[in-house]
Amino acid sequence: MSTYTEQVGKKLNNLLEKTYDAEKGFTKAAENVENKALKSYFTKKAQERNNFGHELKSEIKSFNQEVDKGGSLTGDAHRAWMDIKKVFSSNNEESMLEEAIRGEKTAVDQYQEVLNETSLPLTTKNVLEKQKETIENGLSNIKTLEDLY
Repeated sequence: MSTYTEQVGKKLNNLLEKTYDAEKGFTKAAENVENKALKSYFTKKAQERNNFGHELKSEIKSFNQEVDKGGSLTGDAHRAWMDIKKVFSSNNEESMLEEAIRGEKTAVDQYQEVLNETSLPLTTKNVLEKQKETIENGLSNIKTLEDLY
């Protein structure tokens, strides 16, 4: 069995922080769109990230590592950027959707980076693979919404 190192704990906490950021970003996006399908999508994604966060926290705690709290400055900047796009864009919903797609693609890359860690315990690897797959499936669905614009 692989060992759970402090380095793995830091990587998971970084992923947890980005998960918090994504949840806040999706919530913000849902508040700022009128299209019902898009609002529903963003709300669902926010709840999904909330669930991911709980799973990641449990995994971190199960290996006696400290859980970091809060979001990142990058996430705050991302949400501020979405607010600016809302104000200045003639089609703000399309802009928010494009930004959500960009964020999801980045999330997949971040998950893959942590999954490449050779010392991941099997339980951690399973949680991360499941969450990454959910994000990838969501990217397929979001492209359907993108076709509406």
